[in-house]
Amino acid sequence: MKAARLVVLSVAIAAGGVAALLAGRSDKPAEVKPEAAAKVDTVDVLVARSDIPMGRALSPGDLQWQAWPASAGTGNFIRKNSNPQAIETLAGQIARTPFIAGEPIREAKLVNAKGSGFMAAILPSGMRAVSTQISPETGAGGFILPNDRVDVILSRRDRDADKSGGGESRSETVLSNIRVLAIDQNIEEKNGQKVVVGKTATLELSPSQAETLVLSQQLGTLSLALRSITDASNNDAPSDDQSDARRNSVNIVRFGVSTTTTPR
Repeated sequence: MKAARLVVLSVAIAAGGVAALLAGRSDKPAEVKPEAAAKVDTVDVLVARSDIPMGRALSPGDLQWQAWPASAGTGNFIRKNSNPQAIETLAGQIARTPFIAGEPIREAKLVNAKGSGFMAAILPSGMRAVSTQISPETGAGGFILPNDRVDVILSRRDRDADKSGGGESRSETVLSNIRVLAIDQNIEEKNGQKVVVGKTATLELSPSQAETLVLSQQLGTLSLALRSITDASNNDAPSDDQSDARRNSVNIVRFGVSTTTTPR
């Protein structure tokens, strides 16, 4: 064999061996150093240990401290570093609105009842709680729940027309967009209850509206018309002047035709 062929053969064998060596060799992955976790400043915030329904007097067992990011612990929250005795201080105060477990406690949602009942505690300043009788027929079939908004409709018959054989019926909306505080003694929906068939509805009214409701109870039958949740926030409740005008006018229904008149 010629020397040139031997050289070529030797080079080929050597190249193959190097290739095989490189192919069977496993390279170790480069080590990636974990990034140092960013340090987050926290602050202890007072939160509800469990669900707190509206109207409940708080006890120390209802509250606990929980770490929150300092940037999220706004001034409305109760911080341990500024009020370490808050659990003991707030014990006995009444929740004006419900709290869910883990929700920060805010003093604006609490009221110091000072021995008063829970209904007096949850009433906004200047408002009154007035009750009226209802039935499934006059209370939207029992579908009205606490915190719903309703219109109050007065229906009555004209006594003078009855004597003359006219048989006129009158109806008017005496109050609009009124918040329902309670149905009987239920002040909130319980256990997923969707219907409360009660005999009494307690409404949140201003002093002038309370007078209108009490007077209307003596004039005829009151019905509650449930408002849609989409327009319940509309502030279309009548002013005192509008309430006076409504008390002086009624809606007369004759054979399905509605007209408005002012009684003499």
